Amino acid sequence: MEASSYGCLCPTTRARRNLRRIEFFQGTLDSTSEITDARIFDTTLRDGEQSPRTSFNYEDKREIAALLDEMGTHVIEAGFPVNSDAEFEAVRDIAESTRVTTCGLARVVEKDIEAALDSGVDMVHTFVSTSDVQLQDSMHATRQEALDTAVDCVEMIKDAGVECMFSPMDATRTDEDFLVEVIEATSAAGADWINIPDTCGVATPRRFYDLIEIVDDCTDAYIDVHTHDDFGLASANAISGFEAGASQAQVSVNGIGERAGNAAYEEVVMALESLYDVDTGIDTTRITELSRIVEEKSDIGVPANKPVVGRNAFSHESGIHAAGVIENSDTFEPGVMTPEMVGATRELVLGKHTGAHSVRERLVDAGYDPTEAEVREVTRRVKEYGAEEQVTMSVLERFAEEIGVTEESEEVRA
Repeated sequence: MEASSYGCLCPTTRARRNLRRIEFFQGTLDSTSEITDARIFDTTLRDGEQSPRTSFNYEDKREIAALLDEMGTHVIEAGFPVNSDAEFEAVRDIAESTRVTTCGLARVVEKDIEAALDSGVDMVHTFVSTSDVQLQDSMHATRQEALDTAVDCVEMIKDAGVECMFSPMDATRTDEDFLVEVIEATSAAGADWINIPDTCGVATPRRFYDLIEIVDDCTDAYIDVHTHDDFGLASANAISGFEAGASQAQVSVNGIGERAGNAAYEEVVMALESLYDVDTGIDTTRITELSRIVEEKSDIGVPANKPVVGRNAFSHESGIHAAGVIENSDTFEPGVMTPEMVGATRELVLGKHTGAHSVRERLVDAGYDPTEAEVREVTRRVKEYGAEEQVTMSVLERFAEEIGVTEESEEVRA
């Protein structure tokens, strides 16, 4: 089904629209029609929290959920209500305090579903393993038992008048005929959403695309995808799911989650916005803020080279790159995604690869009026120093003072 038939996107700040790029470049960006609508299901507070050695307390969950809500995220999976009293209270309070759809996870177990329903969430996400390896060695159940309990639990959720999402866990390692049988049965039982999870991260974009097309042919429910990053393909697979007809993808901020994590919120949202020209309705200008909060609360550091939110994402040191960016940032940045779009700033980093253009720019920014000869000498010193140590602004200013670079006059500054 098309996401547009599901209803309007959540309200959010529209002022950021003027930050979007105004035209596409030639090349692979010529065509942007593969995806027309896309919804974002955030599982930071559920699968994200399942990252080894990560635990969000009550206040952490409330703070993250509030920001996700303010940004216009379509669904927040607030947690696993049956897990503990504290978890139940957090999920309940998030459901009461947010405007967007809240979701609670539940196994195909009656007490799990009752806890999720009692927490007051708008959607219950129930799941059962369908791959033979998990059925035999984790669930210790037969295919028929898995199928029967799945149908019973979907019916239980629908009888309670709540939106239902069903997941055949480990779908990408499940026998295709059995997967179709389970999807058809749970769809007939009333599931509103069928989520296809790549639980162990073994999908590839082309294979996942083909699988979602198969699923789309056997259900009238909306399709959601959940991809893991064991081979670094989670975000690509999520996007592939959208291209194949999925209406929604499950993501987590900074890509945190079980093992190598999930498709990253920031990567999927910005790919949709910038590469596919999809208006997700999400306030992307707060993405960096969101990333930093989750980094702090999860105690999982964001790599410097992390797409979109890493500190190097909009930083430049190489002389050729920096010179181009000073002239026009589109030369060595995507162009269709700017730091302003995600609430970040561009940085010209000083080091052994720095060129004269970057040095001049930083000296002028610091209030100096250097000659060409002075720029060359400062650049030489920056390169030498940068080969061993980090070049900070204080170091740059020291070089300028040692060489005798004059400061810009007050009249010129005014």
